[in-house]
Amino acid sequence: PGMMPEDEYDLAGFTVGVVDKEKILSNETMQAGDVILALPSTGVHSNGFSLVRKIFDIDNDPDVLHTTPAELGGKTLGDALLAPTKIYVKPVLKVLEEVDVKGISHITGGGFYENIPRSLKKGCAARIAKADVRIPALFDVMQREGGISEHDMFNTFNMGVGMVLTVAPEDADKAIAILQAHGEDAYRLGTIVEGDGVELV
Repeated sequence: PGMMPEDEYDLAGFTVGVVDKEKILSNETMQAGDVILALPSTGVHSNGFSLVRKIFDIDNDPDVLHTTPAELGGKTLGDALLAPTKIYVKPVLKVLEEVDVKGISHITGGGFYENIPRSLKKGCAARIAKADVRIPALFDVMQREGGISEHDMFNTFNMGVGMVLTVAPEDADKAIAILQAHGEDAYRLGTIVEGDGVELV
């Protein structure tokens, strides 16, 4: 609504992948103490744009896209919102070659609360300190302008985290080194604890 006139349609492309059974990741060994690693996003990553458009009232004021909020360091709002989505396939495949990865979650629509639990073993929860999340300024602008609660921000947007990997603590540094060697500024985001879902503390 608001984007597609009645006499137009949207044509989208997609891919379907298959994986050999023996290569399917298993979270059976996931346990308390395992480390959650973050791969940074480039921005909003094509999710939550209905809310983005509402926040900035883009339908009624498209010129807002040419403004340069101070927090964005001279970049226009439009350029910040349309930063291309980062694709993580190649660096993640490199990690999988050398490290036993126990879970992977792509942080898309649904944010932290809906995406991270998909990779968790039953009885495991992800504990993440909000202070450890490297949140780009764009999300601060969105939260302020939209008057959006912190919970709703983390439940809609990636907040600067495009993907998370869970590994054993002894593998965390190696995984980070591999990711960084392949262009990802990966970092420790949180830990696995006993429980259910996501705990943002």
